[in-house]
Amino acid sequence: MNDYDYIISGAGAAGLSLLMRLMQNEVFDNKKILVVDKAQKNENDHTWCYWEQQPGLFEPVVYHQWEQVIFYSKHYSSLLNLSPYSYKMIRSIDFYNYVLQEAEKHPNITFKYGRVEAAGNEGSKGLVVVDGVRYLADYVFNSILFAKPVVPANKHYLLQHFKGFTIETKDVAFNPSEATLMDFRVSQQHGTTFVYVLPVSRNRALVEYTLFTKELLPDDEYTSALHNYISSYLNIHDYVITEQEFGVIPMTDVTFVKQVGRVINIGTAGGQTKGSTGYTFQFVQKHSEKLVADLLKYGYPKNEESIREKRFKIYDSTLLHILSNNKLPGDKIFAALFKKNPVDRVLRFLDNETTLEDEINVMGTLPQVTFMKAALQALFK
Repeated sequence: MNDYDYIISGAGAAGLSLLMRLMQNEVFDNKKILVVDKAQKNENDHTWCYWEQQPGLFEPVVYHQWEQVIFYSKHYSSLLNLSPYSYKMIRSIDFYNYVLQEAEKHPNITFKYGRVEAAGNEGSKGLVVVDGVRYLADYVFNSILFAKPVVPANKHYLLQHFKGFTIETKDVAFNPSEATLMDFRVSQQHGTTFVYVLPVSRNRALVEYTLFTKELLPDDEYTSALHNYISSYLNIHDYVITEQEFGVIPMTDVTFVKQVGRVINIGTAGGQTKGSTGYTFQFVQKHSEKLVADLLKYGYPKNEESIREKRFKIYDSTLLHILSNNKLPGDKIFAALFKKNPVDRVLRFLDNETTLEDEINVMGTLPQVTFMKAALQALFK
């Protein structure tokens, strides 16, 4: 039996963000920390984008950033100035390398790769099983979602699924100072569907086709939609695909269990994916920062839910109800948000950082009857 102070189960964005924050505090240098995952992180398998006002913990690996973004829909289109925010991109390989290189400086941190079979409790300890070997710790921070949660009849479960091409062109094709945040001009036949375009140079960009629906598409449909968008909307016909990525993120108001005994769930497994948008990266950062602050102050994670968090669960459930039941098209909702609100208010709202007054103002810009009915159902279900 192997005994540690902390085990981090899953070395993705959530696990490695927590590890990085632990390494920033010398008090944790006397803690034995084990990080487990199925394989070494040596591929560029994700791209994370988020907005923030000040440089964050991972500013050294920000690959590109934009001060202006474009929003397109049939209801409203505009070039949006994000000030005081910047929209930032991090490539996962840079993120992994940054954290892993820092971890090499800390002899108290061990990595173990293999099939992570379970995370649970044994007596007063947290337990992780990797390839049949049992590891114990005072606390296990688990980001692995071992099974899809059971969805009660009064809850909603959508998928945010996306496929992206990083393309390069011979000729100048992009403005690297402007990103396309959402382009809803593509077909909405499957449900809420948009494309975002993230240019990192005049001839290189990530083009990502994204949907909020209940079911995935056949792979060739994503591919066809991407090629069609690149030729029809970007007017690019000669390009090379240098990288591809595919992902699926749950969008749900199902309550994820945050803690069972000594197991603290983090990331999507701990409910840190925003139910109505699928945004995760910045929520993971805020959660990991709070966990470390709790460990420093109390010696254990408190996992308390704030009043603001409870309010936003209602908002997320309201929007999920509308999208799941096709009460309003998603492009119309997002168009109203950006058309009728200051950009910084929308970004704060999407980050769960608005005041109650802000939220009342935001709600007042959305279709009143539909949202009021859905909100009442979310509140009293």
